[in-house]
Amino acid sequence: MRLCVTSWSFPQLTLDEVGGLAKVLGIEAIDIGYFYRSALDKARLLAEPERYGEEVRKRLPVAVSNLYHLFGRDTLERNLANPAHRAENLADFRQALKFCKAVGSPTVFILPGMINGAQSRSQALDETVESLKPLIEAGSEAGVAVCVEPHVHSYLESPEITAQMCERAPGVKLAIDYAHFAVSGYRQEEIDALAQWFGHAHLRQARPGALQAKLEEGTLNFPAMFATFRDAGYDGWFASEYVHQGYFDTLHDDVLTETVKMRDLFRAWSAP
Repeated sequence: MRLCVTSWSFPQLTLDEVGGLAKVLGIEAIDIGYFYRSALDKARLLAEPERYGEEVRKRLPVAVSNLYHLFGRDTLERNLANPAHRAENLADFRQALKFCKAVGSPTVFILPGMINGAQSRSQALDETVESLKPLIEAGSEAGVAVCVEPHVHSYLESPEITAQMCERAPGVKLAIDYAHFAVSGYRQEEIDALAQWFGHAHLRQARPGALQAKLEEGTLNFPAMFATFRDAGYDGWFASEYVHQGYFDTLHDDVLTETVKMRDLFRAWSAP
């Protein structure tokens, strides 16, 4: 298990600058996506994924640990619980997988979908499962693990319904961020029960009512969490994901300081 950092943690840095910062901090890789100054050129990624992926891989001083792929311009547009966009989403996803292979990313993560119109949670889940099946197959063919991130404000907001999705979509993995459950009051042990499906991880402190908190001011027990991953046979990346965003009022922490604290905590836990 190794530590990386998300490029969107530093919204005022370019992708090259995030890569350089990660190297300075002794962090081996970065997660990349389509946001802020570090954003990939999504249009180019979809048009010439292999060439673009090779360029990004060669220019960064660290590895790429994950691609965060968003089908539309936001969480609602072309989301997986809307069946109207399956064909175009699959076409784009195949290009994203080619990019992942070229850039060296072992995983890609996507969002589960939203409540569309008058859907119930169960109906949204039904549609997402059907949307996921060809995406998982394409990922398997490409050798890239397909991960879904349960998140607040989607319909996938509890460990129970998340387990249902994983059971009904064989081969799917989770890009797990305990904070998205902890903010709603779920206990860490309830989230641990999903460990068999963990494919990528985001790390930040949280507590009920707060999606992000300083390391000393939340309820998540990270040494216990790391051991849960280890005991489940996880051998992937842990991405420090402290952010400075308007989303859920995550604007009040020193991202660099919290990233370093998380780095030091992980190093202390994993030391011989």
